[in-house]
Amino acid sequence: MKQSGTSALLEGAVQELASDVVSALRSGGHMRAEGTAVTGEAEHGVASAAVRVVGADVLLPHVLLRTSPTPGELTLFRESVAAYPPRPGAGGTVAWSHWAMTRALRRFESDVPVPGEPDTAWLDEAGWQHLTHQLAVLAPLARPGEDCAVTRVAKGRPVDVARGFVRAVRRRDWRQAAGAGRWLTLLPGVPDTLGLDAGLDFVDLMGGQDPRVALQLQAARLMRQGAFV
Repeated sequence: MKQSGTSALLEGAVQELASDVVSALRSGGHMRAEGTAVTGEAEHGVASAAVRVVGADVLLPHVLLRTSPTPGELTLFRESVAAYPPRPGAGGTVAWSHWAMTRALRRFESDVPVPGEPDTAWLDEAGWQHLTHQLAVLAPLARPGEDCAVTRVAKGRPVDVARGFVRAVRRRDWRQAAGAGRWLTLLPGVPDTLGLDAGLDFVDLMGGQDPRVALQLQAARLMRQGAFV
């Protein structure tokens, strides 16, 4: 029961933090009251874990809208990066998510060392279904101007990501669809026949009440405008 309660508390903190990021993306880059999940009501350890789950996207409003994080935001983000390093033998998405967080932090703290890029051999030969799933998990790397091994893999397979997006929509996997859609807003060579704008609107209609879906969709919309590229 204790583990179940902790999991529920963490999930609630993640959802609240994602909502705060969405609000900041819509309103101009600043978290509501610095982000309820970031600054206060949840226990500090749960708040730090929630930051790790949302990952580099915690700072996305500041990256896209060119605002400065508050000292409180940066402190908790830095603590989360330090508290949850990838364990030896960790999967590729875990290693890359941590790398993305470190890189995001370095944008605002120039003395932060960024480790070398993790391996992408597990992604290079992935089938289109698995590729889309993994890229959706790594959607925080889908940012204007980002250049890393994962983005290069994605740029080389726009048709596969488009196929994965359609599959996720048909399976009503809204989180995967939203993450794939975010990648597609930045990839060259996406088929015009995909109808990405209409597809993103449909995902919003069906799954946008989930803050983690809404985060990906709002990021995609901002990047779709092209103002930040």
